[in-house]
Amino acid sequence: MTTIRTPGRVALMAAASVLALSTAASAQETIRFWTTEEQPERLERQEAMAADFTAETGISVEVIPVTESDLGTRATAAFAAGDLPDVIYHTLQYALPWYDAGILDAEAASEVVESLGTDTFAPGALAMAAVDEGWASVPVDGWTQMIVYRADLFEENGLEPPNSYANVLAAIEALHNPPEMFGFVAATKVDENFMSQVLEHVFLANGVSPVGPDGFQPLEMGPTVEVLEFYKAIVDASPEGELFWQQSRELYFAGRAAMIIWSPFILDELAGLRDSAPPTINEDPTSRDLAERTGIVTNFAGPSNPDGAAWADIRYFGITADADTEAAQAFVEYSMSDGYTATLAIAPEGKFPVRRGDGENPSAFTEAWAQLDVGVDRRAPMGDLYAAEMIDEIVGGLDVAQRWGVAEGQLALASNMINSQVINRLVREYMDGVRSAEETVDLMNEELAAIE
Repeated sequence: MTTIRTPGRVALMAAASVLALSTAASAQETIRFWTTEEQPERLERQEAMAADFTAETGISVEVIPVTESDLGTRATAAFAAGDLPDVIYHTLQYALPWYDAGILDAEAASEVVESLGTDTFAPGALAMAAVDEGWASVPVDGWTQMIVYRADLFEENGLEPPNSYANVLAAIEALHNPPEMFGFVAATKVDENFMSQVLEHVFLANGVSPVGPDGFQPLEMGPTVEVLEFYKAIVDASPEGELFWQQSRELYFAGRAAMIIWSPFILDELAGLRDSAPPTINEDPTSRDLAERTGIVTNFAGPSNPDGAAWADIRYFGITADADTEAAQAFVEYSMSDGYTATLAIAPEGKFPVRRGDGENPSAFTEAWAQLDVGVDRRAPMGDLYAAEMIDEIVGGLDVAQRWGVAEGQLALASNMINSQVINRLVREYMDGVRSAEETVDLMNEELAAIE
């Protein structure tokens, strides 16, 4: 089906309901939707949401699970065969490369964003998918890495939240008292992706990136030395050994760590809702006591980048080049409006709303998300577990979300650099005293320059 676009189309979409759109789109009985949310319970929720859309519009949706690790090869093969699905739920890493390859219809996605209201989306989530035509895909949900900290101890000691290098170091000075209390639990296990993720967060906080618009970009000496010296300081305030996510969670849950870096998937566990990872700060593994003592920071700043940054993982709806465009647009628009709460409910602890509200209530979806149940063995709404200002901090990180290489169109190169674990290895060697910070920066630049 060929869609004829007119100058008034965006305005028409803004004024019309999804039901009105269905009149034009219903010529196609079924659209195909690829999703990487393939766990049975999550798949069931998506099928229910698709059924609600069908009831509204008459457009059927075939929900097709695709294993995330297979998504790239399957999309490339389907594109070559002229058999792409209409809509793909995909990770950030595919947005710009698929646009460049012709797999995604950026004009169709941009019309949906504009129809829903550009100002209703988190700016960082939009910026990561920005292209000349608008946006490669429509942001759906995301999460930001967090500094999780003992807010009660910070308050008792008159400490500012750990939203900067300086504040983290001040808190370590006040709270580090091993073995009863470690100031931090930093990632030090070189072959763990967790260390790569944490390091990218710390580098971003100080405005340091190894890629630019033309590819490899030498790390600037001064700011990178600041990163290395800060990381060594938090490692020195950590236990000895090969540390990754497991030790950081265990020590924090036992009340023996003042600060850790973690994903939001820790939030339900902090509140005693998951038996496999209970808080051990007291004798009740179902207690919400630790959650009540906890604060979080998403936007984190170094001395050379006072505005800071948040490391984020964003997911998108891509409308493909082979799509029945109007039907696909109607489905995406429904999923981001009337069906958006159901979209977020698939896994709310890891699906922060990138669209906060609508024209009537600018915080409608944030409020609805805060009332969605999280947890495994027990469930409770996020808004019952954490204060409103903490909910705002959780969601607000998406406003300044960043990743290496996204803005420069070099995400693939940045990913190769991260996956090589060159940075992990050289940072660890610096911490172990193998070479100076300046020598480490020079060697990083030498080794990263050779990665394609």
